Amino acid sequence: MTTLLSAALPRPTPIAALPAQDSLHVQDLMRRFARRLVDEGVRVGGVTQTRDEGSGRGRIVLRDVQSGADYPISQDLGPGSVACNLDSSELALACAAVERAARNGAGLIVISKFAKQEAGRGGLCDGFRAAMSARIPVVAAVSPHFRDEWRAFAGPLAEDVAPEIESLLGWWRRVGVQVS
Repeated sequence: MTTLLSAALPRPTPIAALPAQDSLHVQDLMRRFARRLVDEGVRVGGVTQTRDEGSGRGRIVLRDVQSGADYPISQDLGPGSVACNLDSSELALACAAVERAARNGAGLIVISKFAKQEAGRGGLCDGFRAAMSARIPVVAAVSPHFRDEWRAFAGPLAEDVAPEIESLLGWWRRVGVQVS
């Protein structure tokens, strides 16, 4: 009876948590992993982080992996400013893109980072929730400064994965998805 009952229960959403100590490397890794899966025919949605160096101070930009749309989440507040430069409206637009990808049947969602905003249950949290509700596997970078908040948020759904392409491919195979 237990076997039949557990077979009927939906599988929990698997989440690959990448350590974000080296953000440039991890963001590049997520982009390469997403491209590889797209080449395999998987619909991949979500956002990765990059920097727009043409702006002088290197604004932080979230890039939609499906459409290539950019969401500049940091704004130039002028020289000498010490205020928070987060552009919350752009962050909300990036989050909406993640939610759309989940609603539209993505096979994988990549989320640039779980950090300060997400630790406070803002930022891209609704994107995580949309993927989890749709039972779509997620790959996310996790800030080392917010590991406790991450564990409280993701709980047993998340698996720490080494920031290497082979480790991500191994995770992908373990969650029941074939990669050739």
